[in-house]
Amino acid sequence: MATEALVSFAVERMGDMLIQEASFFKGVRGQVDRLRKDLRAMQCFLEEVDKNQEEDSRVRNWVSEIREAVYDAEDIIDMFILNAQSLRTHSFPERAFKKLTNRYKVGKKVEAIQLGLQDISNRREALGIKNIGEGTSTSRSAQMLQDLRRSTPHAEEHVVVGLENEADKLVNQLIGRDQRRRVISLVGMGGIGKTTLAKKVYNHTKVLKHFPDCRAWAYVSQDCRPRDVYMQIIKQICTSTKEQVEMMEKLQEHELGAFHHEHLKDNNRYLIVLDDVWSPSDWSCLEKRSSNDPDCLGSVFPDGGKGSRILLTTRYKEVASHADVRSIPHEMRLLSKQKSWDLFSRKAFLDIDAESYLPDLKELGEKMVDKCNGLPLAIVLLGGLLSKNMSHIEWKKVHDNMSAYLAKEDSQTGVMTVLNLSYIDLPSYLKPCFLHLSLFPEDYVISTRKLLLLWIAEGFVLEQDRQSMKDTAEIYLNELINRNLIQVVRTSVNARVMECRVHDFIRELAIEKAKEHNFIGTNIVVDPHLFPSTSSSLFSSKSRRQSIYSDFERYASIEHYSTPYLRSLLFFNLGGIYRISQLDFITKCFKVLRVLDLEGLGIEKVPSIIGELIHLRYLGLRHTGLKMLPLSIGNLRNLHTLDINNLKRVPDVIWKITNIRYLYIEEQEEDDPLKIDTVQNLQILSSITFNQWIRNNSSKLTCLEKLKIEGRCELVEGVEFSNSIAKLHSSLKSLYLKASNESSIPSLAMSSCPHLCKLDIKGRMQKLTETFQFPQNLSQLTLEACRLDCDPMPILEKLPKLLTLRLRAGSYLGKEMHVSTNGFPRLKKLQLLGLSGLVLLNILKGAMPWLMQLCFHLTPEIFGLHELLNLVDVRILSIPSTRAASLQDQFLFRATEVSFWGLTRGWNSYMSSKRSNISKLQTGFGTVSWLS
Repeated sequence: MATEALVSFAVERMGDMLIQEASFFKGVRGQVDRLRKDLRAMQCFLEEVDKNQEEDSRVRNWVSEIREAVYDAEDIIDMFILNAQSLRTHSFPERAFKKLTNRYKVGKKVEAIQLGLQDISNRREALGIKNIGEGTSTSRSAQMLQDLRRSTPHAEEHVVVGLENEADKLVNQLIGRDQRRRVISLVGMGGIGKTTLAKKVYNHTKVLKHFPDCRAWAYVSQDCRPRDVYMQIIKQICTSTKEQVEMMEKLQEHELGAFHHEHLKDNNRYLIVLDDVWSPSDWSCLEKRSSNDPDCLGSVFPDGGKGSRILLTTRYKEVASHADVRSIPHEMRLLSKQKSWDLFSRKAFLDIDAESYLPDLKELGEKMVDKCNGLPLAIVLLGGLLSKNMSHIEWKKVHDNMSAYLAKEDSQTGVMTVLNLSYIDLPSYLKPCFLHLSLFPEDYVISTRKLLLLWIAEGFVLEQDRQSMKDTAEIYLNELINRNLIQVVRTSVNARVMECRVHDFIRELAIEKAKEHNFIGTNIVVDPHLFPSTSSSLFSSKSRRQSIYSDFERYASIEHYSTPYLRSLLFFNLGGIYRISQLDFITKCFKVLRVLDLEGLGIEKVPSIIGELIHLRYLGLRHTGLKMLPLSIGNLRNLHTLDINNLKRVPDVIWKITNIRYLYIEEQEEDDPLKIDTVQNLQILSSITFNQWIRNNSSKLTCLEKLKIEGRCELVEGVEFSNSIAKLHSSLKSLYLKASNESSIPSLAMSSCPHLCKLDIKGRMQKLTETFQFPQNLSQLTLEACRLDCDPMPILEKLPKLLTLRLRAGSYLGKEMHVSTNGFPRLKKLQLLGLSGLVLLNILKGAMPWLMQLCFHLTPEIFGLHELLNLVDVRILSIPSTRAASLQDQFLFRATEVSFWGLTRGWNSYMSSKRSNISKLQTGFGTVSWLS
């Protein structure tokens, strides 16, 4: 749960502070250490009650008391350190007296918290929640919800929109020629229509004909009980008397599984639908091995080589890949705007034409449908609700408070109830990350780089052996994506997620849960129409995080003294230019801030007193227009992330920020000295100039994994520069070099960096480094503006682990490229963009055997395409129509998807006339798409 993660972070942080701030805690160290141990003991119990608080108000209230105690402990310790730090400027007698006073006060407060925790622990037993977590029984409300959600194949939806193509694809997979038993998975977020599609396919005429004798549908749910699932299936595939059913109900689970196995093995072929599977372990448990038949490996669902199929619905991609690694999961998509309206119209207006209603009713309906963002369950519930009353007044009421109405409508199986199951199922370490999504505006495209760094600064990601916190945070992100709680917007060339967003209803759920946990403020949008007062009551006194979407001046004018313990403050989409005095309230009122993000807020300067925010771990100043930072920035000794760009000059105080890990200071205008070799925890440096870099002792940067160097480099001596990079041999994974003003990249031998897997070079190179000088683990290489005269392929094709190669504008000036036999043994993606002089690419037989994606600009003559047996994606940019026509036959039968970008109108119309013929080829040879 979020509270368990909060306690975990508090325990870790207290331990760290007792070590790092030992001088401050002299005299109260023992009390703080005992408090830490008390919290750790409480944490062990919290792990047990994780899901029970959703069902039991006693547990929920008790957990809330623990959360408030943890908040109080954090506040006391943070303020104690802040006060102790401020005493350093006082005279010795005054400092000594105030130290004693502060220690006495904090000791008393810590004692009070310990007594409070003891009282909370005693009250747990008095409330009768001592044994919560023991056993696995399902509560009455959870069982009721499970019964209401129980699916059957017979209650097929009569109004189904937007699933016709998906149904046809699935039917073809179910009745295909592959005789192996296959598991076909439908994957998607709650309410997206997985069960609806499964029912449509299960009852399809072709499927009924293909599986005439043995079909069954079983509902699994979060509370997976294999015995119950087996009984559901057996009752459908066996014709049993009442006595036989009673006999089977007495069998043990493994005996029932064996009976199930034998019956399915004796059938010609079978189709089993397992609806709502929640975890890989549930699948393993359902499919568990029986010892009766070694020929069939003992699976409860035997593979008799007769074309049997299992259709599985799940919210998690991990379940699908675990069930059958050979099958590609069918990922459900949200409905398009038009399909959403069609579904809504059929539900709201029934059989009456929507056009016959008043235009303002239709306008309101369209706005509400847009808010559903293509989620079928929300659209169906909304349409059903509005169909009961066709008055404009009623529709306007629903429009103004849609979430509340959808929560009430069919509340046991409504949108929020269905989505809440995904939240309940989250492991404790993911819940704070999910709640954090509540801070972002509606429909906001989130930079994943920023998101991961915010999670780290918040303390949601704990240090792990042999894995950086950023890598751990990325694992958390991918887990939330695989659970369909985050949507991918953009990926990099190596398939890493670069941007993401959250569906509106998922965001509503995150906000609701975040408020329950005092994770965010009561109101996170300052709207003068809704809140005409400038009172600080806009935000809860216990508010830990606030995000502001509009009206910065209004927010700045509010009295913030009721929220002194705010830990995170983020601003979004504000624009405007603001004076330095308008930022003073941040440093004066929020003294224990850990996260401050001013990205996009136009500001002249940052107040020098920002250096007093000694607990700050994340400072975001990107796109603010700032040209200078105050020298006091060097006082932020706990800062982990500094993110800023376009500074005129970086103050030479970074060396004082000894805990900094992620330093983004891109596009400096001046090249003044910058000492950074004292910050030994630094993991990402993006960027530093060539001259600044060469003046530092890089051997001290033992944790540096990602390095970007840019600027002028005429005065940088090649051997010295190469040696400075070689000193990073134990850590460097990614290197980006960008030379400016026609200067040349210094010569570089990187073979001594065995962990370097990503290399980007932008700038003139005298010649390409010989193959043996490249790191042998290099998997991604990008060259741009290198102005190479000689064909780079004979050197690059020998890199044994290269997966992605991008040759961009000006990287090669020659006319021909040749890839020899066995060249690029592992290459999967090749981009040739902006090579205006290239007229010929010759690929010999046996070259690039694993190439899957080919992207090029304009069109050189390409020989050997037919040899690329694994090519599935071809993208051609700015291609002349005459050349595109001649390429059609080359690509159509070779690639799964071919995209022509920038076609002329005549070519578009020509291809349009051919589409009837091409569509016949799509089933056997893949898809062709034309994009202009």
